[in-house]
Amino acid sequence: MRDVAELEREGLVKASKEVVYDVKLTDEGLKYALKGLPERLLLEFIVKNNVSTIELKELSSALLSSGVLSNEREVMIGVQHLIRRGVCKVEQGKLILVQERVPEVLSELKRVEELMLKVKDKMYLGNELKALEELKRRKLAVIKRRTLLKLSLTDKSRDALGKGLIKVARLVTRVTPDIILEKKWGEVIFKKFDVTVEVPSIYPSRKHPYMELLKEIREILISMGFEEMKGPHVELEFWNFDVLFQAQDHPAREIHDTFYLKYPKSGVVPDHELMERVKLTHENGWVTGSRGWGYSWSPERALKLILRTQTTAVSVRTLYKRGEGEYRCFALDRVFRPETLDAKHSMEFYQLEGIIVGKRVTFRHLLGFFEEFARKLELGKVKIKPAYFPFTEPSVEGFIKHPKLGWIEVFPGGMFRPEVLLPLGIKECNVAAWGIGIDRIAMTVLGIDDIRLLFSQDLSFLKERALPFLKSLVSG
Repeated sequence: MRDVAELEREGLVKASKEVVYDVKLTDEGLKYALKGLPERLLLEFIVKNNVSTIELKELSSALLSSGVLSNEREVMIGVQHLIRRGVCKVEQGKLILVQERVPEVLSELKRVEELMLKVKDKMYLGNELKALEELKRRKLAVIKRRTLLKLSLTDKSRDALGKGLIKVARLVTRVTPDIILEKKWGEVIFKKFDVTVEVPSIYPSRKHPYMELLKEIREILISMGFEEMKGPHVELEFWNFDVLFQAQDHPAREIHDTFYLKYPKSGVVPDHELMERVKLTHENGWVTGSRGWGYSWSPERALKLILRTQTTAVSVRTLYKRGEGEYRCFALDRVFRPETLDAKHSMEFYQLEGIIVGKRVTFRHLLGFFEEFARKLELGKVKIKPAYFPFTEPSVEGFIKHPKLGWIEVFPGGMFRPEVLLPLGIKECNVAAWGIGIDRIAMTVLGIDDIRLLFSQDLSFLKERALPFLKSLVSG
């Protein structure tokens, strides 16, 4: 490359670069290329059978029994991508077709399948990179980027070659003893060095900017008197939903919003009295003053195993374990939801959970925490509006302003209801709670507008992105 640069500087060659992409389908991508994308097969099945609304369970059974799709995973993939493309929506466990979107979406999906067949047959021409990136995100294709260097002679070099002015010579970059002793300095050309040229940058090892920010957030919370709490990633519906007074027919508990384990499918809660209190709270309100949800609560449903959808499960476990008292705790860990990965959504993300427990704790303590936490993270003004959550009352949502995305919601919280606290044995204390979307805050602090960059392994991004510096950790 150095020789090319010198020849180009002398006007003897022209150099140009061309980026090319080698594309290969994965095993799953090859299967879909030959058989068809799950979402296209699912959509055509719905249209063919003239279905506008259908129960998800009924749809899954029909697709599998007819052999249109091979397994439940393909059904879920198909449903997710149809929702993402706006041709279907899910309400109360039912898939609803948006008729006017069908022709356009079918056409789009067939174009994607045609592209996959081109890749399979090695016919890709290099002009559909955006569509290929979608295949890459879905792990249906592997894309390798290569740069081709093309060289061509200039008129100057052709003229010099014709006149015999260009000759082979030995270029020396360092003086060795044999050159001096054998007096060969007249037979070689010494390489000239430009001492004003900047030395190359060296990038030592460093932490990922996002991981460094999470560490600093932990330090901020500890400095505010909080202690960290931990909980399992694989959780019971009981702790994730039931203790939080979320009804067992709540939409958040459907398969399109929660990851369910195939094996083992269920777990246990040793405290049967606790389960009985939660059961009565759901059915008739128990002693909480509520009327409950008015249905027959199922312990079998409550014992199903899932990947936790919220770190609030860690808070209620802590309240159950510690009971009454004066304490402040936080959990900063991952949660999981079946989202389609894009610039604002991810199926795995971090959540900052917290509780303030005490007899004199009020709603104002919660609002004060949001303001102080935002100040320490230098997030600017916080806007608060009323909200609704099944397990808190009153409830709020707090918004901060992202430099590119505008106002984004990051501070959901409220006061735990008696239906949550009394079954856990909390009778005299109030509890302020929140479950902050820390990824969105990180996007604001780090100045990015794509959530996928928070987990990026792109070295150029990691080298360019400065580590976060929070003045509050220095000045207090």
